[in-house]
Amino acid sequence: MSVNLDVLQAHLESALAGKIESSVIALGELTVEVASQNWLEVAAFLRDDSVTSFEQLIDVCGVDYLAYGESEWDNSGSGFSRGVKREFSFDGSDDPAEAVEFEGKRFAVVIHLLSIKHNHRIRIKSYCDDNEFPVMDSVEGIWNVANWFEREAFDLFGIMFNNHPDLRRILTDYGFVGHPFRKDFPLIGHVDMRYDEELKRVVYEPVSIEDRTLVPRVIRTDQRFSPAVEGND
Repeated sequence: MSVNLDVLQAHLESALAGKIESSVIALGELTVEVASQNWLEVAAFLRDDSVTSFEQLIDVCGVDYLAYGESEWDNSGSGFSRGVKREFSFDGSDDPAEAVEFEGKRFAVVIHLLSIKHNHRIRIKSYCDDNEFPVMDSVEGIWNVANWFEREAFDLFGIMFNNHPDLRRILTDYGFVGHPFRKDFPLIGHVDMRYDEELKRVVYEPVSIEDRTLVPRVIRTDQRFSPAVEGND
């Protein structure tokens, strides 16, 4: 039998008093934020409590809030966005004085849980305390399926997970430098990779793509958006 989200929220706020930072119901979903030191305790409670019974972990993902809300694109209302000049440098490569100065906690870990018994879902989020070396406790001991998910968050965001049994890259190459889902990682990457026919192996070379902001252009042969056409005012 499904539990109403309002009832579930009230139960968690009562049973986990002092452990929950905030809880919000929006768009038919319940999101609960907890402090990193309470991460494992709350996770174990959500699995074992008879009212919650979140026996299945659906996903673990990392989030980087660097330059959150900023954009390189300007929607002028013309029907599509245009690339605009950066007011800051994501990676500080243009001018260190213009690099993003982030205040607050930059990285977060989010898990999505499913209760098959009660047919309800929940989202749990916690921020890493250290922006330079983000760390979170592994929930692999609570839900074994978290193993590869946490490896993915480590690989792409550089988030470390305490007590993970096999924390290593899972999507990028073993010699890959950096974490590609971080906001300060350049879209063009750091190196070019190709297969060398003479050496019979993969080789890495300095990236040859010029870093630039792309401007999409739309060319139409009709006048459907012209103000001069009747009905387009």
